[in-house]
Amino acid sequence: MSHPGAATGERTTRAAAAPAPDTLTPADRYQELFTAVQSTRVFSDSKTFVDCAPRAEPEAILAAYRAQSGLPDFDLPAFVQANFELIEPAPSDYVSVPGQPIADHIGDLWPVLTRHPQAHPLRSSLLQLPHSYVVPGGRFRELYYWDSYFTLLGLAGDEHRPLVRGMVENFAHLLDTYGHVPNGTRSYYLGRSQPPVFALMTELAQRLGAGAELDFLPQLRREHAWWMNGSEGLAPGHASRRVVRLPDGALLNRYWDERDTPREESWLEDVATAQACEREPAEIYRDIRAACESGWDFSTRWLREPVPTRESPPCGHVRAATAASLATLCTTDILPVDLNAFLHKLECKLAELTAQAGDAIGALEFAQRAEARKAAIVELFWDPQQGAFFDHDWRLGARRSCLTAATVVPLFVGVATPEQAQALARTLSQRMLAHGGLSTTECGSDQQWDRPNGWAALQWMAVRGLADYGHEALSRTIARRWLATVAALYEREGKLVEKYALRRVEQDDTAGGAGGEYPLQDGFGWTNGVTAALLAEHPQHTAHSCVAHAAVPQHR
Repeated sequence: MSHPGAATGERTTRAAAAPAPDTLTPADRYQELFTAVQSTRVFSDSKTFVDCAPRAEPEAILAAYRAQSGLPDFDLPAFVQANFELIEPAPSDYVSVPGQPIADHIGDLWPVLTRHPQAHPLRSSLLQLPHSYVVPGGRFRELYYWDSYFTLLGLAGDEHRPLVRGMVENFAHLLDTYGHVPNGTRSYYLGRSQPPVFALMTELAQRLGAGAELDFLPQLRREHAWWMNGSEGLAPGHASRRVVRLPDGALLNRYWDERDTPREESWLEDVATAQACEREPAEIYRDIRAACESGWDFSTRWLREPVPTRESPPCGHVRAATAASLATLCTTDILPVDLNAFLHKLECKLAELTAQAGDAIGALEFAQRAEARKAAIVELFWDPQQGAFFDHDWRLGARRSCLTAATVVPLFVGVATPEQAQALARTLSQRMLAHGGLSTTECGSDQQWDRPNGWAALQWMAVRGLADYGHEALSRTIARRWLATVAALYEREGKLVEKYALRRVEQDDTAGGAGGEYPLQDGFGWTNGVTAALLAEHPQHTAHSCVAHAAVPQHR
């Protein structure tokens, strides 16, 4: 391995010398052609067109459309087919093997889900990366930010060390090139990021022997500066982009997006949402996009809460009945507990690494920021009566009422006190523990980030956070229930999927999750990573002996 400073210096020099990146999105490039394709549903999935690769220069395609679209015999689908290459998930040579244990199946999937920079389609929305990377699978054919941390958990072992190092280098490259890590490596994702977990990635890479954390100090600083952009001189009670200064002067963060237009990958869905409500379209589009930056797209967590009455509980069926609509999304009004916990982790890591680099003054500044954020997290998010962390509505100056699995993130990053961890363990056991693992929210709905669905990332943070605070029994219970859920579907269907229904499953039933904007996706990056890591920690679990009964082609 090179000297710790060498890789960073070389990467920074390359970034400084490189030309300005092309940040135009498909909507920017194709304008009225883009609108025509999406509004007439040339493709059933809005993401399909924005992932296409043009067969000629985009400017020439747009000019041809403008010249031909007014002709009486103009055929839009035929025009699109002639001018764009459809990048569809093609079946690979891999088919799940009947009788194969789940751990071996996951091991065989890593090459199937790995992409290489040489395969980059020209002039498409896909952002170029310098190293190979693992994608989630299905319709998600690009690198995603917070997904990748949980995927990396399953890449332990010497044979995966170059891939781990390369993936972390890819995120450093994105920070050097764009100033932040986008939601995913598509130009239409550049307006937003996802939960900031780069500090967790660098820590994991060092633990796996795939890189020194100090190599990435400039990129960690850059990420923090991006999230805190707008904080300088911000008046109490005001917000700027992702930063909110509360009336008492405390500085915390929210989710945001630089654009207030329909998401290009879900254009028709967003336009329909805006038309169904009485709000300004730009306002609802911003809240939709901000919810996507959270990674929780979508959930009752982000909906406007009704005023509780004596007859109705603050959370539960009242909001579940209206959860099908996103018209009351108020994401930008909410200070999320998980986001601020992740940023506390980043500030602690920056204090540690800045001290290692010999900058005592800078280290003290980051340590003070971390302590101030910790105090605000306890003051605003912790409810001692309910024994849990909740999000906070900064506009209303009130704590939110819906209990979600985000409550475990302060444990996961070590910001909670032992007393809070003990109370939270009791609350989780009583209110969030499901047959198949940890519930996503206490409120049920038809949105995918709500009960009854469970997600691998949330299970891992709960399992590790509880174990770190000494609550081993509950940690083991969640891990073992989740492994049983994943193994049951693998045994019946020969695959791992994006999300799971956390309920008792009958013999001919499926444990695959449902809800949301698109069908359940196979693959699946972070499920594979978390499952592999939990299997390693629980060598006696019956999931190890679970084998697939069916042969299933694995789609790229």
